[in-house]
Amino acid sequence: MQKIIEAIIRDNEIHAKWLNTLSFMENAGARKISACEDPVTVDLIQLKHAAEEHRHAYYLKKQILKLAPDSCINYRADEMLAQGYTRQYLHRLDMQASRFLKDTFQLDGKALRFASYLFVTYAIEVRADELYPVYQDALDKAKSRVMVKSIILEEEGHLEEMIQQLERFHADWENYAGEVLRIENELFQDWINAVGKEVLSYESATALV
Repeated sequence: MQKIIEAIIRDNEIHAKWLNTLSFMENAGARKISACEDPVTVDLIQLKHAAEEHRHAYYLKKQILKLAPDSCINYRADEMLAQGYTRQYLHRLDMQASRFLKDTFQLDGKALRFASYLFVTYAIEVRADELYPVYQDALDKAKSRVMVKSIILEEEGHLEEMIQQLERFHADWENYAGEVLRIENELFQDWINAVGKEVLSYESATALV
């Protein structure tokens, strides 16, 4: 992952698409959280998470202006990296995790949506706690004007909050979370490999020009 990110940062156009890709995923996460909200029993933490994920999507979009002000205006296919994997990553994670949780806890309806929110959000925060620091380290080494330090701090807080909620959900939550993390890791590896292939292809094409 580190080498792929370092390659991304070397080119402003690819870097802008990377930021747009991350923005799309943060926005998709915020929308998923909102979709899981109960109109009556939704609590402060869930509202906070949705709001902050939306803000992350906006913040990442704003960072693009430091690289290529006229690019990546929307979330079109040609404005993101590995767009097929990007669009399906969270949806597949949600579907597979929900299937596992339904079979394991015999849940459905509102209870299943909330359990899925807890475990899927936990897995995403674990991933964010790995990805964003690697990205920020590469940005620091490249002396880039782009920064994601504020996102790192908030994602760390999100992870702590999800752990607290999972502890209330089930005493043995970590064993069940392990399966959701396994699902997420497979999807993430497929995504980052697709991103890496696209970046390599772009670099090869550029070298021939």
